[in-house]
Amino acid sequence: MKLLILTQYYPPEIGAPQNRLHELAVRLKANSIDVEVLTAMPNYPKMELFEGYKNGSIKEEIIDGVQVFRARIFVSKSKGILKRLLNYFSFVFTSYWRGRKLKNYDYLLVESPPLFLGYSAMALSKKLKAKLIFNVSDLWPESAEKLAIVSNKTLLKFAYNLEAKCYRKAHLITGQTQGIVDNIKFRFPNKKVYWLPNGVDVDFYNPELYSKNDFRIKNGFKIEDTLFFYGGILGHAQGLQTVLKAAKIVESNTSIQIILQGAGPEKEELLKLKESLQLENVHFLPPVSKSEMPFVLKEVDVALVPLRKLDLFQGAIPSKIFEALAMEKPLLLGVNGEAKAHFIDKAKAGFYFEPENEVSLAEKLVEFAQDKAQIIKMGKMGREYVIENFNRNKIAQDFIQQL
Repeated sequence: MKLLILTQYYPPEIGAPQNRLHELAVRLKANSIDVEVLTAMPNYPKMELFEGYKNGSIKEEIIDGVQVFRARIFVSKSKGILKRLLNYFSFVFTSYWRGRKLKNYDYLLVESPPLFLGYSAMALSKKLKAKLIFNVSDLWPESAEKLAIVSNKTLLKFAYNLEAKCYRKAHLITGQTQGIVDNIKFRFPNKKVYWLPNGVDVDFYNPELYSKNDFRIKNGFKIEDTLFFYGGILGHAQGLQTVLKAAKIVESNTSIQIILQGAGPEKEELLKLKESLQLENVHFLPPVSKSEMPFVLKEVDVALVPLRKLDLFQGAIPSKIFEALAMEKPLLLGVNGEAKAHFIDKAKAGFYFEPENEVSLAEKLVEFAQDKAQIIKMGKMGREYVIENFNRNKIAQDFIQQL
C-alpha cells in the first residue's frame, strides 16, 4: 500500500501537526506501508526559511526513514491577511506542480488547516489516482470566524464552500478529536468519518529515561519553586492574557513561577502586558526541539493548558497534554468539554479552571503549590491514562486496519 501525506507543516519545523504527522508516518512505514511526504520548505513559526533550505537546494530528503519531497513557499513576517493568503496559496500551487511528477499512490492524506491546501489535494488525488483522505485537525473556517481572525463575509462564504467540497470529494474524512468527528458527521451525515486522534510516544516521553538536569539553575529558578509550564504556540486561541492576569493575583506567593515557552503571533502583546502588570513571576522562554522537551518537562511541576472560552473548543484536545502526562506532569486545564472529560473527570490527572477566568486559575495555582504530594499522584495517573488510551503505536495500528 502506498500513501502520500500532503502537509504545509513538517519537521524540522517544531509544532503539534509536524510531530503528529511525522510520528504517524514513521509508524506506518514500520508496518510496511510505503509512506512519502510532500511538504513545504521549513519556515514555521518564525516565518523565515531554515538554514540549509534558503537556496531551495534541498528538494528531497529522508527523515527517520521517510521520503520527503519539498516545494517552494512564499514566506513573510507580515501578519496582514494578504501576506498570509500568499503564504497559503503559494504552497497550494507549488505542491501541485511538485506533486504531479510523483508516481501513483493508493491514498493521499492531506492535513487541514490550511483548508486551501484542499485544492491541491483534490487535483493531486485525481492526477495520482489516489483515494483522498481529508484529515481535519481544526474546524476551519469555523474556528477562524469565531476567533475573529477572519471576518470578511465573502471570504468566509468562499471558505465554507471549499470545506464542503473537500468533504464531498474525500474517500474518507479523519478528525483529530471526537468533537471534530461528531461535528462533521452532523453536517455531512452521508460521509464516512474516522477518529484519528493525536497521541504520544510513551517510550520517548518516559520520565524514567531522563535524569535531573540544570534547567532550573540555568533559568534562575529555585528548587522549592512550583513551576507551571506552558509550551507551544503563543496564539489567539490560547487566551494567555488570562494566565498573566492570574499571575498578578498570586504574585505575593513567590514560590509560584509561570513559564511560557514558545513563539507566535501574540508574543509581543503578551510581553507588553507583562511589562504593564510589572510581573516578576512570568518567564518567556524560546521554543526548543522535540529532543529537548523531555528534559524541560522533567524539571517543571505542572503543565498549564488554557484555551479561550468558546463553544468551538468543546471538542479540542491540545497536543501538549499528551507529552506532559506521559512525563507524569499533571494538568492545570482551562479547556472544557472533551479534554476535561478525558483528563480531569476520567483520568483524575489534574485540576480544571474555568477558561478565561483569572480568579479560577489563580485559586488552582495556589492549591497545586500547597500540595506537592498531589502533583506527584496526579502525574502518575496521567501517564497510566495516556498509555492506555493515546499510545501512538496503537493509533497507527488501528488506522492501518481502517485503510
